[in-house]
Formats: sequence, structure tokens, C-alpha cells
Amino acid sequence: MDSKTNINELKEKVKKFCEDRDWDQYHNAKELAIGIALEASELLEHFRFKSENEVDEMFKDSIKKEKIEEEIVDTFYFILRLAQRYDIDLTTSLNKKMDKNEKKYPIEKAKGSNKKYKDL
Repeated sequence: MDSKTNINELKEKVKKFCEDRDWDQYHNAKELAIGIALEASELLEHFRFKSENEVDEMFKDSIKKEKIEEEIVDTFYFILRLAQRYDIDLTTSLNKKMDKNEKKYPIEKAKGSNKKYKDL
């Protein structure tokens, strides 16, 4: 379904959901940023003290995977809402950031060992 949905449709869906509940009053930039951080922390809880193998096994367990998905979506919801409320074009912003990252982390220095990062 990701390939059939655009970001603006998701932002509008979140907007309608929040407006129907009169939540604009609670959704200022500070509160939404806090929501992003809190939900990201809840996502991180699933992986704390887990080895790479244990994490791989979690994604094979449908119940554990669903709980992880819910935390990812909770974080995404707040990101979409913040972008929607403050007119941030996520596609344009991502493209600009990726352009900066391509310059900051050129393939010849970034690919492979992290020892190459000393000069970045």
C-alpha cells in the first residue's frame, strides 16, 4: 500500500482525524516534538538489551512485530502532524537533506569501515 499512497494523503488523513476531535489546541510544535521523542523512546524500548539475533527473531513473531509497527506508526503520526500543522513539505525537505548528506558523506569515504569518518 505504501506504493499507492502519497504523503499528502496521509497528512490530510491525520489532519481530519485531529480536527474532528478539536485537537489543534494541543498540537503546537513543542507538544508534537515531545510526542515524536516519546514515541521514538517507546520504539527503542523494544530493542533495549537485545542482540541482533534477538531483534531478528522479534520481527518473525507477528505479535512482537505488530507492537513495533505500532510504535513506528505512532512516531510517524506525530511527524506527519507536525509537518502538516507547520506546512513542511516532507519530500522536498528529505531531498534537500539527502543532497547535504551526499556531500557530507561521500561514498568513497563513508562506504565500509567507520574508520574513514575521521576526516568528515
